Amino acid sequence: MKKTWLLGFGFFSISITWALYNAFVPFFLEKFLTSTALIGFMMTIDNYFALFLQPWIGSRSDRTNSRFGKRMPYLIIGMPLAALFGALIPWHTSLLTLVLFMVLMNLSMSLYRSPTVALMPDITQDGKRTQANGIINFMGGIGSILAFAGGSFLYEKHSSLPFLSSSVLTLICLAILVYVIKEKRDAIAYTPAEEKTAVSFKGQWNRPTLFLLGAIFFWFLSYQGVEAFFTLYGKNHLQLTEGQSSFSLAFFSLAFVLAAIPSGLLGNRFGKKLIISLGVIGLIIIFAAISFVDALLPLRTLLILGGICWAMININSYPFIVSLGKEQSIGTRTGIYYLISSLAAIASPPLMGGMIDLLGYSVLFYFSSGGMVIALLFLLCVKDKGLSRAASEPNASTSL
Repeated sequence: MKKTWLLGFGFFSISITWALYNAFVPFFLEKFLTSTALIGFMMTIDNYFALFLQPWIGSRSDRTNSRFGKRMPYLIIGMPLAALFGALIPWHTSLLTLVLFMVLMNLSMSLYRSPTVALMPDITQDGKRTQANGIINFMGGIGSILAFAGGSFLYEKHSSLPFLSSSVLTLICLAILVYVIKEKRDAIAYTPAEEKTAVSFKGQWNRPTLFLLGAIFFWFLSYQGVEAFFTLYGKNHLQLTEGQSSFSLAFFSLAFVLAAIPSGLLGNRFGKKLIISLGVIGLIIIFAAISFVDALLPLRTLLILGGICWAMININSYPFIVSLGKEQSIGTRTGIYYLISSLAAIASPPLMGGMIDLLGYSVLFYFSSGGMVIALLFLLCVKDKGLSRAASEPNASTSL
């Protein structure tokens, strides 16, 4: 698992970039736009690229063969570009330049997100993928904590400092990955027959996959609405400062980090479906409860519990999708995973923003709780328990 910990630096850079983007870009947009729905629409730009580019790039990377491997070429191109355009965002001079930098940064990140995620199962045996996903999300969670806690401090000093810091960290993480991960050496070897197995996009849509993707769509619909509007919810509904709103999200991220590895171990031991189901039920209750909270301490307490539940869902969902297909379809399935989560992310902020415009910010967590209920219904239709092949064998080891 040493390689997995080092691979986590890729997720660290992605998480810190997105956390800062989601926390502070709405404040930039609010200076030019009065409609919350329109702000929500602008915050979905990345998902339009994910909708079209990431499934194609994920599938393309399955068939890439370079001296750097299948996935690394996409990281080597995309990460420096994302670092450049991300650093430029706070230096916008108008709505036009702000949107331009947002589009270019999101386009750059779309080049390497799917290949970065697909690297984990590429170099990890099936029986250890939930643990490995816990590890890399642990690293990603640390990035989110630094973004929300340190980012709020830096933002109050100057709005450009959080973005500049994340860009520098992205370049450092890329250097670590290029130095440590050698795909030709580290990737799991397939037999000649497996190598020749054709992988088609259409061939991935079996019945368990369809129901699981339905669940993924609705829990991301709920989560993305909260992520996109929480800082504005805190500022406008709870009367918190911008710094307090963004710092509150650090409690969610801290709990996610602490629960990431245990969630992977539990998913491997008891099955991914069971652990995800418990997480979904937990968020249904927690999101509903937050609607009645108007003080900082109970809000942050519920966010801690929410982070634990989100870890139970998020750590196990991607390995679950991968396990329902063939090993040679990892990149393709990674793209499909992002396709569905991106559809949810596209739909959620504009829909939620429109509801907030009509009904006020109090509707935010009611909407999110309802989305989780629908996700649970889809998940219950998945017959596969999500036990890894290695974990289901009598003498399989579950150690890290």
